[in-house]
Amino acid sequence: MPADRRPIASRNTRIAARIARVLAARGVSPNRISQASIGFAALAGAAFWVSGAVSGPLYGVLLALAALGCQLRLLCNLFDGMVAVEGGQGAPDGPFWNEAPDRVADILILAGMGYGAGAPALGWAAAALAVLTAYIRELGSAQGMAADFRGPMAKPQRMAVATGAAVLAIFLPELAGVSILAAALWLIAAGAVLTALGRSARLIAALKQR
Repeated sequence: MPADRRPIASRNTRIAARIARVLAARGVSPNRISQASIGFAALAGAAFWVSGAVSGPLYGVLLALAALGCQLRLLCNLFDGMVAVEGGQGAPDGPFWNEAPDRVADILILAGMGYGAGAPALGWAAAALAVLTAYIRELGSAQGMAADFRGPMAKPQRMAVATGAAVLAIFLPELAGVSILAAALWLIAAGAVLTALGRSARLIAALKQR
């Protein structure tokens, strides 16, 4: 439902509208765009993972690929909705493809970061917490509530932290003896906990007011 779309400022830009029109005109379905986001997330996750086993210029190249994969994943998330809603190309199974690939993408990227940082448990924990925030949002939607996209660590913020960490780690693999990727995962995990708690509290309050 358009009313339940994540508010994204770039959706209102002319270049985004132009790209969405081109995609729709060429018959690129929103479901295919959603599915492509998994591929870009896999690229990011694999690049993060392998970066933990290499050094030198290749390390920087892999982290640059990871950052690029995170951002391309977000662009897919932007254009699938624009092609579906503004382009009128929505499909009956669109709600599934709008949500399921996002959860897979979060897991691929954050788990990959964990392996790259030498802290796989931390990566999986951050991934699980990211999925939890989305679960609570969808739980509220299933109860007829407006979708709660608020953070502080919703999907755009998670990808901003992951992208920023990848870029920073190119130049500073460690800061004060701490892995940049590990620090980013701690930030994402802690922020996801706060996000899940905030969404839960607002949902419970709304249900009690019925």
